[in-house]
Amino acid sequence: MNDPTRERRLVETFVTLADTLVEGYDVIDLLHTLVERCRDLLDAADAGIILADQRGALAVAAATSARCERMSAVQLSIGAGPCIDAYTFGAVVSAADRTEIGDRWPTLAEATSDAGYESVHAIPMRLRDATIGSLNLFGTSRGHLNDDDAVVARALADVATISILHERVVREGDVVRAQLQHALDSRVLIEQAKGIVAQTRGIDVDEAFGLIRKRARDSGTRLVELARGITQRVIEP
Repeated sequence: MNDPTRERRLVETFVTLADTLVEGYDVIDLLHTLVERCRDLLDAADAGIILADQRGALAVAAATSARCERMSAVQLSIGAGPCIDAYTFGAVVSAADRTEIGDRWPTLAEATSDAGYESVHAIPMRLRDATIGSLNLFGTSRGHLNDDDAVVARALADVATISILHERVVREGDVVRAQLQHALDSRVLIEQAKGIVAQTRGIDVDEAFGLIRKRARDSGTRLVELARGITQRVIEP
C-alpha cells in the first residue's frame, strides 16, 4: 500500500461507500460499486459477492461480469470452492493457481479453466460472530493474495457487511434476515431485466446491466424498481 495513487483510490472508495450509507440507500447498487472497486484496487480480473438467504442457502448477490457470476454459480451448485470455504469457515481462502485449485477442489478445475481464471481468493463477510457471505476475487495471473491486499480486501468486505446489516438493525434478527432476503430477491429481478435488455438490444448481459444501471442513476430510480418495470413490460427495455 505504498502506492499513493492506490491509497487515494482506496480512501475515495471508503468515502463513496460511506456516503451511500444513509436511509433509503440502494443496497444492490452499493454491492456492485463495491465489487467494481475491489476488482480495480486489488488488480483482479473480476470480483463478486455471495450471500446467505433466510434459510442459509448461498446465492450470487453481485458480480463484475457474466463469467464471474457463472464461476460463483458453479461453486454454489457443487457446494465446493474457495468462496464456499470462506463462508463456511470464516477465514480467508487463497488458491494461487489452477493446480492448487484442482488439488483442493477437483470438481472446480474444469470450470476454472473454462472461465480463464488462474487464481481465486475469497474473504469472509463477517460481523462479530456472524458470517453472511464472502467477497471473492478472480485473477487471470498466478499468485496468492499478499498481506497488503488481504488487509484491503478484509476492510472492503467489512464495509460490504456493514452496508447490508447496518448498525441500527444488527440487533433485530428479523430485520437483518429481511434485508438479506431483499438483496437476493432484488438480484433475481435484475437478472431477468438484464436478459430482456440483452435480447431486445442484441448485446451481451454485461453491457445490458451497464445500461440498466446508468438509466437507474440518471433517472434517480432504484435498480430493483427499474428492473421490475422492465420485467413487467411497464418500462421499455
